[in-house]
Amino acid sequence: MTTTITTPATAITDDDVRALAARVGAVAAAHDAAHDLDATFVTEAYAEMAESGYLRLAVPVELGGLGASMRQVVLAEEELGARSGAAGLAAAMHLYLTLVQCWRQRRGADGAETALRRIADGLVVATSGGSDWVCPSTTAVEVEGGYRFDGRKTFCSQAPGAGAISTSATLGKGADAVVLHATVPLSAPGVRIVETWDTLGMRGTASHDIVFDGVFVPAAAVLGTRPYGVLAGPLLVAAMHFAPVAAAAYLGVARGAVEEATRLARPGSTRGVGEMHARLRVARWALHSAVAEIGDDPPADEETLATVMTAKRHVVTEARTIVDIALEVAGGRAFFRSSPLERAYRDVRAGMFHPLTPEDTLQLLGRRAGVS
Repeated sequence: MTTTITTPATAITDDDVRALAARVGAVAAAHDAAHDLDATFVTEAYAEMAESGYLRLAVPVELGGLGASMRQVVLAEEELGARSGAAGLAAAMHLYLTLVQCWRQRRGADGAETALRRIADGLVVATSGGSDWVCPSTTAVEVEGGYRFDGRKTFCSQAPGAGAISTSATLGKGADAVVLHATVPLSAPGVRIVETWDTLGMRGTASHDIVFDGVFVPAAAVLGTRPYGVLAGPLLVAAMHFAPVAAAAYLGVARGAVEEATRLARPGSTRGVGEMHARLRVARWALHSAVAEIGDDPPADEETLATVMTAKRHVVTEARTIVDIALEVAGGRAFFRSSPLERAYRDVRAGMFHPLTPEDTLQLLGRRAGVS
């Protein structure tokens, strides 16, 4: 794997990336408590993202975007997550899909450039990857000109703010079953959002269910296929871009907790403060080292997957520990719902559920080491 990071001279700078994310985060933070209380979408943050260009962060400059690399998207998501975990995680779903389209565009894939131009023009893309994974229950039936999708998706973050969803459905049964990957407009007949999102944490992501009821998907909208039950093809490409971007949002939640707990630190908590800062620093090293290791244009293979999933596992497990320590450092004030530490305590726990889960990542690494 290459370790070279190259950024076009016309692309956004690291300082600009952080400033942009901080600008969005300031808006998000002002409304976070209300959205958390009501489990409503972070609409103000998304309005600011659209206005400021945050949602076109990773689109190449020549296609109307800001030209950020994966490393810079990671920087931005940490900065945003430190101010609003829900806004950071919701945006991560759109941003990683943008990076996927950049990866496809570099390979001359059909539709990639068009997709990126649409994102630059304001299209927000959601994903059902967390619920689909390798064995989607949604079915596809071949019809004239394309396919009919039927089924229900869960964990569709930013559903109220999206215009399309990257999703998948199973065509056929048994050994002949294949999975189709497609992008479907949420305005298509037969698509509807069911507001189910009432959860422990990350409540502002509005990760509602999306139902497909006889939805026609043109054959041209199918981006690729893979065998049923196998992490390969389009899903592998998605997973290797998802892991570092989502991890960065959780790293941001941990950073925000460290900053708040340090401000509130009780007398005699010097060691706890030091442990938080140490763990946060090593988690950041892990994530940025993994991104540097895979490079700007990683191959879609298991080595890339193992690299980024190992980093994601470390970040989300350390983030949970860091936030736990933060509550101890801050003391009883962190126990009140009015404290951002209470919200961080709940938000950071969502990181354990994204595939690959921490446990599944260890299974992958063990298998790669030759142990069955």
